[in-house]
Amino acid sequence: MVELLIPGIILGLYAGFSPGPLLLLVISQTFKHGYLEGIKVAVVPIITDLPIVLVSVGFLSLISGYNLLIGSISIIGGLYVAYLAYGSIKTEGLSDNIDIEEPRSLKKGITVNLLNPSPYLFWITVGGPIIIKAYKTSSISPLFFIIGFYTMLVGSKIILAYMTGKSRNLIRPVYVYIMRILGLFLALFAFYLIKEGIGLIFK
Repeated sequence: MVELLIPGIILGLYAGFSPGPLLLLVISQTFKHGYLEGIKVAVVPIITDLPIVLVSVGFLSLISGYNLLIGSISIIGGLYVAYLAYGSIKTEGLSDNIDIEEPRSLKKGITVNLLNPSPYLFWITVGGPIIIKAYKTSSISPLFFIIGFYTMLVGSKIILAYMTGKSRNLIRPVYVYIMRILGLFLALFAFYLIKEGIGLIFK
């Protein structure tokens, strides 16, 4: 079960610190209204992602008997994670060009995340297959992945909001360092997903 916690933590950290609409909203709300508004945006995935997870896992469960299809999805997921790893390693820093948002942070965060394709792509190609495979071992095993993922996803954004509110200049070198280290771990995880996919196809 610990082996599910580790990829959940790695992927959650990447998702938490990765540049994207929700991260920019966390930062912009923090700059404009203080870190408490940024924290409101940071917790949005806990609110919005449940239906995304359920639909993705339900879809994958229907096709779980088709090794060729599941293997192909796993390979696509591996390639997607490899793409994320590349972007993470090439990260240069946070942009100064941030669109300053008005209040109503929670509402805006929910809208941004629901319209963002990244959560859907992640849970169909990466998170969903992991949960299904873990469930075959134990009905509670997927919880370790989910807990690790969302603890790091939300926690990292909360920390970033707090750091942004206290000192923006401090974030720059720390942010780049974290993203490049995570990129290396993501590359290893991408290799694992591709290997698993190939194994299913030729099973």
